[in-house]
This record gives sequence, C-alpha cells and structure tokens, in this order.
Amino acid sequence: MSCRIYLNQSIQIDSSIILPDALAHYLRQVMRQTIGDELLLFNGKGGEFHATIDEMSKQAVSCHINAFNDIDREMTCRVHIVQAACRNEKIEHVLQKGTELGAASFHITRSQRASLKLDSHKLAKRMERWQKIIIEAAEQSYRTAIPTLTWHDKLSDIPSLGSALAMHPHTTNSWQKFHHNIQLSSDITLAIGPEGGWSELDISSLSNAGFQTIAFGPRILRTETAAPALLAAIQAIRNDEL
Repeated sequence: MSCRIYLNQSIQIDSSIILPDALAHYLRQVMRQTIGDELLLFNGKGGEFHATIDEMSKQAVSCHINAFNDIDREMTCRVHIVQAACRNEKIEHVLQKGTELGAASFHITRSQRASLKLDSHKLAKRMERWQKIIIEAAEQSYRTAIPTLTWHDKLSDIPSLGSALAMHPHTTNSWQKFHHNIQLSSDITLAIGPEGGWSELDISSLSNAGFQTIAFGPRILRTETAAPALLAAIQAIRNDEL
C-alpha cells in the first residue's frame, strides 16, 4: 500500500514537489521509501494525487505528481464536535477517533466543570500536538478533508451550526426525536460535556446559543466515548457508508 501524506500547499499534476524536511525524514528513515516508490498526496481541498518519488538524498526528497483522483470520502453532512475540555488523553482520543469517523470540525471549550487548565504557552503546544493527531488520523483513514480545530475560552463563543444538540442524560428529549432533522441537515453540531457532565449554568449558555438538549440512549457514556458513538449513529441514520 502506498504511503499517504497530507501537504498543506497547492498541488498540480505533472509537477515536482520537494517535500518538507519532516516528511522527507519520515519517508526515508521510518517508511524506508526509495526512488520509484508511489505516494498518495492530499491537501484537504478534495481528492488525492498519485505521485512517484523521483529524487532522494540525505538533504531532500522530491516527488513527481502523475495524476489526480477526484474522490470524495467525506460524510454527506458536516458534523461539528464541541468537546468540553477534559484530560489530555481523552481529548486526543476524541480527535483521533472523531477524525477517522468523519467529523468536519472540533471545538474544544472551557466549561464550568472543565478539568483541563492551560496557560497560553502550554495551550499553543497542546494545539500543535492536537493538530498533528488530526492530520495523522486523516492520513490513515483516507479522509479527503482535514477537520478544523478551534479552542474557546468561553462556552458562549462556540458555534451552533445547523441542528445544534447538547448531550444531556437528564433531558426528556430522546435521540429518536431528532432522527428526521439528522437525516435532512447539512450541518449538525454536537456539544459533549466534560467528566461530570454539563452544569446547569452550561446548559443555560448552550440553550442561549441555540442548542437543544438530547439524551443518547439509557446509559451515560464517558466524555471520550460520546463523539465517536454519535458520529457512527449519524452515519447509520443517514445511510452513509462507515
């Protein structure tokens, strides 16, 4: 199987591209690629490119772009995950699995019960790490788009695009009640609380932002389990291929 790599740049057929140093090192030292090996490249703007390594040295790796495959492996609606800040390993799980399952964007937000406290320097480092996890998951899962990632200091700043649903186990609104909206919506925003759930103040902020509360089944899921489970359920309702 060809190595699949994300490049954050314009890619043109019948051109040569010198790969960034980190990617060149990865291909040489980790994947043991050589001249003539085939690569799959994508830039998140749709489709993917077939390329061949045409030059390789200790200093650089160059590949030639042979063809473009205008394939779309994205969901038929854009699902936006609002994840209350929690322990780092849990956020990484949400980002990795959510990307594999087709999320269009991630919004990590502070909330009243958020357990993750970061200063600006640590947050910048953490965002860099999280973005890398998203890109690696998109490469591995053959996504043709890269989900966006945003940090929000205030819950009131999060977007409520399309059908906006806040997970809350103590509401009378059942998941089945929203099946019709899920089938028809081009955008769905899912707000998932931290460990301990949304507080009453959080629910009030979400309601003011246009979210409706919803219970996802009779059991209470861990915060890192909810997003992957909901993404899979949405694809089942819309008859998307998993």
